[in-house]
Amino acid sequence: MSEEKELSQQESLSIIQMMINSAKDQQKDDGKGWIIWGWLLFAASVSTVLNLHFKWFNTFFFWNLFGLTAIVLLVVGFIRKIYQRKQRGVKTYTSELFRRLNSGFFVSLWFIILFINVASRQVTEWHVITNAGFALLVNLYAFWILVYGAAMSFKPSIIGAYISWGIGFGMLFVHQFEYIMILHGIAVLIGYIIPGHIANNEFNKLRRKG
Repeated sequence: MSEEKELSQQESLSIIQMMINSAKDQQKDDGKGWIIWGWLLFAASVSTVLNLHFKWFNTFFFWNLFGLTAIVLLVVGFIRKIYQRKQRGVKTYTSELFRRLNSGFFVSLWFIILFINVASRQVTEWHVITNAGFALLVNLYAFWILVYGAAMSFKPSIIGAYISWGIGFGMLFVHQFEYIMILHGIAVLIGYIIPGHIANNEFNKLRRKG
């Protein structure tokens, strides 16, 4: 039985460096997901504010439109992930963790949306339920942004999460739906859009460096 060859100090350092680089590669994010969802949510908020002033459609027209768009994107994204998983054949800890967290996030998201729709039909003060529901949504955004920022050691997301939480708490004391939409848009801008564009910029710099 042959003895195992003992690794030299240089070989050990090389293996450790390879492991670190591999972990970094797994955690690279181009930020496109945050940008797409952020701008969709921001557009829904701004369009709703304009709609409240000009009364083009019913109050939640643009949110219903966002919901349909979100369903289409989720279905397309789900199909793409299944295809990519079959192509790669290997699951990493990081990708599996984020896959499960994404699932939990979207289940919670649709739960809150369903709560808003069901509860607002059962009470006369429907705007109270709606306003609180959007505050809960911002709270959920902040939680997911914080988890992402901590896992990826990405400070813009961590900062964005705490600011979004602050906005969410403030929304609990706002009664006008128009202001709720404005605050929701600001939370999405700070929590999703700005960190997403920063991540995309850093990703493109790394890609150009090879």
